Amino acid sequence: MAPRTVLAGVLFAAALAGAAVARAGGSLPPWSDPNDIPVPRWAKAVAPHGDEAPVFRSPSRAEPRRGSLSAGARLPLYGAVRGPGCGGRWFQIGAAAWACSDEVELSADDPPPFVPGPALSAPFADDGLPFHYAFVGPDGASGYRDLEHAEEETSEVDFDRGFVVAIVEEQSAHGQRWARTRHGVWIALRELGVVRPTTLRGEALREGEPVDVGWVLPDHAVTYDSPKATKAVGVRMRFDPVRRREEQKGPHGAMIRVSADGAKEEWLPAAALAMPTVASPPEEAGGDRASVRWIDVDLATQTLIAYEGTRPVYAALVSTGRGAQGSETATPVGVYRIWVKLQTSTMSNLGDEEADSRYSIEDVPYVQFFAKGVALHGAFWHHGFGAPHSHGCVNLTPVDARWLFEFTAPRLPPGWSAVLPAGATDPATVVRVR
Repeated sequence: MAPRTVLAGVLFAAALAGAAVARAGGSLPPWSDPNDIPVPRWAKAVAPHGDEAPVFRSPSRAEPRRGSLSAGARLPLYGAVRGPGCGGRWFQIGAAAWACSDEVELSADDPPPFVPGPALSAPFADDGLPFHYAFVGPDGASGYRDLEHAEEETSEVDFDRGFVVAIVEEQSAHGQRWARTRHGVWIALRELGVVRPTTLRGEALREGEPVDVGWVLPDHAVTYDSPKATKAVGVRMRFDPVRRREEQKGPHGAMIRVSADGAKEEWLPAAALAMPTVASPPEEAGGDRASVRWIDVDLATQTLIAYEGTRPVYAALVSTGRGAQGSETATPVGVYRIWVKLQTSTMSNLGDEEADSRYSIEDVPYVQFFAKGVALHGAFWHHGFGAPHSHGCVNLTPVDARWLFEFTAPRLPPGWSAVLPAGATDPATVVRVR
């Protein structure tokens, strides 16, 4: 499947260039009000003062939010204008994207060039995680802002057992190794345990072929020579991908042949497999229009399929909410649209004084909220895919979460930490839970 990100990038650049010429009487960006101070010749980009600098749809703080920027990013500069809610000028950094000089500044650095992502049908070679992650050990952990004086003073941040931190740097000091979290806290590595994410990943689906993929759920699943299940011939392991070649009813229930035609026959009980089911698109996703992307989450099979129109393009195992429908820990059934995407988001229950136990996971990757506080996101702290496990969100492996993050709209531009839909002209991807 050819990626649409290339076309999107071309149209995006063309739209901005057209807007610049129209507003500046034919001049190239960056444009500005002819009656205002010109944009300095050396200015090539916009740089946030810190993390989470806000972006708005128009040059006014009264306009809807469009997203936020990452510290250290360099954003393209298309124009400058005065507007409400900004002590200086608003800078245009993209289509329907404006940042105020109160939170950003001009930079002489070149913004990074547009680089399209990999073909969405291609698997990622790595584990899908944006950082290294670590669990806090059984005795908890102490955190320090200043590594030079770590352990000489009282700790500034304390972490409970089982908390998760994102690691961005390691150094040696005071006779041992230390790790710096993404939030600038140093923790002794002896107090941490490195996260080892699952190798499970979804399956790209070829056009015109049936959706026959499935995954083994038990730790060990015995295969049989026939649907009667009278003779064991092998073993399949948990999360092994299989193909559904044929289905028959046996004495012990439905049986699935997973061996290829002409090979030694192997049959598995259907109950030992998670197999996604194809469904028609909801009206909210544009009906049968072939170009519209949408996501279908099946609670019964604990699987997800990504579609373009009626064509399934990717299937994956998930873990949804473990609660009954209507409870706080359920993944709610219904049709929704993604209302915000975040590169990472910290998830915890530290504000819930009635919680039985506390948890905090820093920088959960590839988060896409679609039903208030319910999101699609990567999960590296458990391997329970194929069964309900979460507090309500749809958990995916990191690789699958990243694939979906790149597949859905709105697209997160480079240098942004979060993005919201631009409006009716740029509708967000539909997510259906059934």
